[in-house]
Amino acid sequence: MFCPKLHTKFTLHRPSFLAAIFVNSSSVSPPFFHFSPIKNSSILQFSLQYSSTLLQEFTTYTVQQPINASHITSRTRAEFAHAPHSLDEMPHRKYQSSEHTLLRDVFKIVQLVMREPKITTAAMVHALAAKQGALGDLYVATSLVTVYSRSKALTSSIALFDEVVDRDVVLWNAMMSACTENRAFRAAVDLFTKMVNQGNDFDPTTLVIVISAFSDLKNLRQGEIIHGMSITAGMLSDTVLSNSMIDMYSKCGDLTSSERMFSLVEFKDIVTWNSIISGCFYNSHPYKSLLYFKHMASLENRADHMSISCAMAACTSLQEFDIGMAIHGWGIKLGYSESSYASVSNSLISFYFQLKDIDAIESVFNGMAVKNAVSWNTMIKGFFLIGEADEAFILLRDMQFAALIQPDIATMVTVIPFCAELVLPREGKAAHGFIVRREMASELSVVNCLINMYSKCSNIEKAEYLFSTMPKKDSVAWNTMIFGYAYNGQSLEARVLFKKMTGFCKNCTLPTLLAIVPSCDSPDSIRFGRSIHGWGIKLGFTSQLFALNSLIHMYISCDVPSDAFALFESISSRVDVTSWNTIIVGCTQKGHFSEALRYFDSMRKASQIRFNPVTLVSVLSSCGNLGLSLQGKLTHGLSLKTGISTHTRVQNSLVTMYGRLGDSESATSAFHLSEDRNLCSWNCAISAMSQNEDARRALELFRSLDFEPNEITLSTVLSACSHLGAVSVGKQIHAHVFRFRFERNIYISAALVDMYSNCGRLEVAERVFRSSPNKSVSAWNSLIMAYGSHSMGSKAIETFEAMVGSGIRPTGGTFTSLLTACSHAGMVEEGRVYYDCMLKEYGVVPCVEHRVCMVDILGRSGRIREAYDFVRELPEGGEAGVWGALLSACGYYGEVEIGREVAEVLFGLEPENVSYYVALCNMYVAVGKWEEAVELRSRIQDKQLKKQVGFSFIDLGLR
Repeated sequence: MFCPKLHTKFTLHRPSFLAAIFVNSSSVSPPFFHFSPIKNSSILQFSLQYSSTLLQEFTTYTVQQPINASHITSRTRAEFAHAPHSLDEMPHRKYQSSEHTLLRDVFKIVQLVMREPKITTAAMVHALAAKQGALGDLYVATSLVTVYSRSKALTSSIALFDEVVDRDVVLWNAMMSACTENRAFRAAVDLFTKMVNQGNDFDPTTLVIVISAFSDLKNLRQGEIIHGMSITAGMLSDTVLSNSMIDMYSKCGDLTSSERMFSLVEFKDIVTWNSIISGCFYNSHPYKSLLYFKHMASLENRADHMSISCAMAACTSLQEFDIGMAIHGWGIKLGYSESSYASVSNSLISFYFQLKDIDAIESVFNGMAVKNAVSWNTMIKGFFLIGEADEAFILLRDMQFAALIQPDIATMVTVIPFCAELVLPREGKAAHGFIVRREMASELSVVNCLINMYSKCSNIEKAEYLFSTMPKKDSVAWNTMIFGYAYNGQSLEARVLFKKMTGFCKNCTLPTLLAIVPSCDSPDSIRFGRSIHGWGIKLGFTSQLFALNSLIHMYISCDVPSDAFALFESISSRVDVTSWNTIIVGCTQKGHFSEALRYFDSMRKASQIRFNPVTLVSVLSSCGNLGLSLQGKLTHGLSLKTGISTHTRVQNSLVTMYGRLGDSESATSAFHLSEDRNLCSWNCAISAMSQNEDARRALELFRSLDFEPNEITLSTVLSACSHLGAVSVGKQIHAHVFRFRFERNIYISAALVDMYSNCGRLEVAERVFRSSPNKSVSAWNSLIMAYGSHSMGSKAIETFEAMVGSGIRPTGGTFTSLLTACSHAGMVEEGRVYYDCMLKEYGVVPCVEHRVCMVDILGRSGRIREAYDFVRELPEGGEAGVWGALLSACGYYGEVEIGREVAEVLFGLEPENVSYYVALCNMYVAVGKWEEAVELRSRIQDKQLKKQVGFSFIDLGLR
């Protein structure tokens, strides 16, 4: 940010040959900005009867605090924060003593009002000047224009400017500065265009103000034209103008030109250095910021509070903690302590939040002499980032009631996104109410945050309402709403809105592609996804890794991993850790576990890429799902070696992996070795115990839970009760469900139905199912399985038909439950029909469980030969589970010959599974083939195989 310094060595220029460029390129002025050469002084219509009294009051005050003429006429060289304030430092006219005492008094009064401008005092002084005939004086008119501007009355500044006939460059500069100060940047540009067209002179200050406007408008092309004008006029040697050029190029995203401009500045002051340091950081090059800061220090240039603030921000971004602490110490040595400079304090707070050094944060914050809104916002955001949401909300309350600082738009834009990420609808609604009361609802950034918050809190209807009632929608609003639909599974609505957006917004951006891609999440949407890919190529978005990573994930989500792999290989020379994580996580989520491990091996071989906790979470999950105990343990060792094992998510993944591998002891050890356990850690441990038939220990863990349980905790514990048949404990958990108001949760309802049915309380299971307002596919599956377990096949079929009739698409689990019910009820033909229609009508590919159920259906009905033919005709040759079901049926019906063939197949598939040997031996004994039975027993002894001892239990309650 730059403030013009004043140089008198330049002559004024009038480049009329450039006027046409600005006339053609400038857009229409805002409605309030209308230039009309009014000659009569008729701006404000009010009585002037108090003018004499006012003059006396101001004259008295002037005598008490005299005006120093040098403050009015001399040129200063102080640094400044922003070009809109350039009027303070611009070249003023040399003040000439007026012969009229009243005119001098009016001018002094105007200067006094400028110190603390208010619209009421500005209007009164304006009236006084009009009465005394002082409006024809350029000194008075220029000062009044500035007073009105700083009173946020830009329309009055414009009207007064229009009334002045003979305008000089200082008045033009004052009016343009007023426009930029009130963020009417286009109006400032239009003024400059008019100034040039009328043949008026301009000076370096004029160009600084215009450059500032183009900087805020992000208009690089027009900024380059001004650059050319400054060269033509010979003004580029002015340091202030050069500094503003550096700032303009960096803010327009052209860092290369900004650096080139910096290198051409002959006499670099602190503002020059600050401009390039902040410019590099603004363009996401914090490393360059630190390099320029170091270079500045090496030349013995004294850093100021702006330099130190920016350097600390760069250290925070790069996580260069040692350098940051050194800069902190240097800043203290130079006298820029955190107690005196808010910008330094705010950057230090952000820095120490990265270190999670709460003591240092509190020391800096409490040591601040003046805490502004930015300081409070920084603290609130920092506590959100380190996961201390409660502390953040306490600070938000203290900000209002203790510090008496009202949260501003920046505060709301900080708080609401965290309400979205943490799914805090209650707090988000409270923030929305505050926004309405404080009349911030017209701010686009705030409304966009609210749309995002409601979308992520599953209140898509409210998000739709906010979007539809927006009077003006920017691209961010469209993108947020599109993503909201995709996030809530409403892919069709997302695509419709995207097509509508392309009609309204001609310039779609990369975030638009990132918003619409998640709507392509199933094989049905692959065609639309490919069209989005083509659209992205056409607009040049695919040069960005963000876009390519999202497209890779889209192809995996659409079950076209080959396209994802091909796209990944095509960009293999420039992939980053996010690209690797995208394909590894995607493969893991879609069940391509072997491919996930393969890509992890390739990632480790790429020496320039270092994996992170996200990578290992997916790798550990793949090892657990594939049952790869050795690779899982090796990955565990790798996490210990690299220090990543301290991350909570990795620790939780280790517990889950060992649980899936059936290693309860290792899962328990991993859980107890976790340093920073959260609720997810407890859920993983309880689930691991429950999955490994250690339900009693799962319930004991639940009793010692350190957190308030959530729906995942309770559904996992209900599963443990189901395994134990502990209906009494299940009822207690059911009471917890009501206590924590989870009875409407679809997963809880399904778990309750499953628990009550497995404990023999079918009527209660039915009642829970009927009372559930939202019946998920899991709840339907649980009820179908419940009927099947109680040999009520007809009821199971009726439930299945009702499920299909309600619009819920059956899954593989649904057919497993249905075929099991048919098997238990002896409904052979019905089972065959449903097995045959799985793929044809519902698109569910039969898996091992379905084939086992089909063999069981045929075997239970005595159709052994038919079951045998069914297995033989399977394209995969049949899995061990399918052959095992057939062997069991052979034993039940005494089909020894077929049983022998089936057993030989099983001995080849699973030679260490003793149950197959025992089943065949029992068949031999049943038909009197003792020699074969003895021979088989000998084989079992030779292999040192032991049959697992069976057991039963009764519920005595927890001790």
